[in-house]
Amino acid sequence: MSTEPQSLVADPQAAALTSTRRRRSGGFFSAPSGWLSVGVLALFTVVAIAGPMVVDSPSGLGTDILQSPSGAHWFGTDDLGQDVFAQVVWGTRISLLVGAVASLIAIGIGTLLGLAAAYVKRLDPVVTTVTDVMLSLPMLPLMILVTALAGPSVVTLITVIGLLSWPEVTRMIRANGLVVAAMPYIDGARVLGAGATRIIAREILPAVMPLVVVNVLLTAARAVIAEAGLSFLGMGDPSSWSWGRILLNAQRSGTIASAWWQTLFPSLAILLLVLAATIAGIRYNDSRDPRTRGV
Repeated sequence: MSTEPQSLVADPQAAALTSTRRRRSGGFFSAPSGWLSVGVLALFTVVAIAGPMVVDSPSGLGTDILQSPSGAHWFGTDDLGQDVFAQVVWGTRISLLVGAVASLIAIGIGTLLGLAAAYVKRLDPVVTTVTDVMLSLPMLPLMILVTALAGPSVVTLITVIGLLSWPEVTRMIRANGLVVAAMPYIDGARVLGAGATRIIAREILPAVMPLVVVNVLLTAARAVIAEAGLSFLGMGDPSSWSWGRILLNAQRSGTIASAWWQTLFPSLAILLLVLAATIAGIRYNDSRDPRTRGV
């Protein structure tokens, strides 16, 4: 009879449980940056949805003009006596809306073109050429020109930013799609009679989906910055609040230097949102990479 301690006897279930725990240890929420970035994004989402239901819309003239942050006005007031905290809360909805929808538009176009170029060889030179041309264009002046011609509005901002932000996505999806398209199982699916549409949708797209998720977050961050920049330049919707409009109002009133709180708090909101989206995207990419999971 074996005298080996029971703890040293191989236990398949225990080994499987240990392996699962090790894989989870390298998951998205295994590092503080994962849950912290998601928490910040969730907070901004809650503010965008529920904030305008709780905080009154900033409008009209107030008596407390250019008041610094206090218990009565957490973020201070502007030159019209309007509460800057209310402006930031109401601006969160538009800034997040533009960033999210414009990102989805860019991701949709970029993913479609990238997958088509990766699998359909005759389309690759065309897509690559168009992508290179778009990447060589000065995007900010082009956005300003198109927005000025179309007229400032939220829909215009979403459309312009979304339609001009896809080239980076296309290049990354195409590069990864080419690797997947060269895999043996793709040739096997083709031999079995699968068409191009089915192979792209059922085989290549799932393989590059983690990259798509990362690009959604990173493109949304860039879209928020683009919206703030265009609104600051007067290309935003004058009838709705956004973080860029708050900065524009501070610049027009000439209080950027004297009333520091008018620019500090919307700038911090932009910084926190962009930083959280970027960190979440990087963390998600690292959690999917076997080299960084400690397995």
